[in-house]
Amino acid sequence: QVQLVESGGGSVQPGGSLRLSCAASGSIFSIKVMGWYRQAPGKERELVAAITTGGSTNYADSVKGRFTISRDDAKNTVYLQMNSLKPEDTAVYYCRAEISLISYPSTEYQYWGQGTQVTVSS
Repeated sequence: QVQLVESGGGSVQPGGSLRLSCAASGSIFSIKVMGWYRQAPGKERELVAAITTGGSTNYADSVKGRFTISRDDAKNTVYLQMNSLKPEDTAVYYCRAEISLISYPSTEYQYWGQGTQVTVSS
C-alpha cells in the first residue's frame, strides 16, 4: 500500500509564493519519477513539472523560470516551489509518482495524490 500525501496549497495574491510538498509512504522499494500535474475547471489535466531519480527535470513552458521542482530521496518527498504566481496558475495540483513496491521491485506502478487547491487572486 502506497499513499501520496500533499501539503502546502492555499490562497495567495498575484506575485506571491507557495511551496507544495508530496510525501510517499508505504512498502516502497524505489521511486523512479515524481511530479506535479494541475487541472483548472473545464480544462484537461496537464503536466507542471517532473523529476527523475537521476535528477532530470521537465517543466511546462508556462511555469519555466517561476517554478522549481526538487526531491529529497531520504524522505521520499517531492517539492514544488512556486514563485511569481499568476491568476492563471489557479488549479488543483496533483502529485504523481512511479513507484516500485518491495513485493514486486521490478515494476513501477503509478500513484496519484488527492489534489491540493492553489488559488491566486487579488
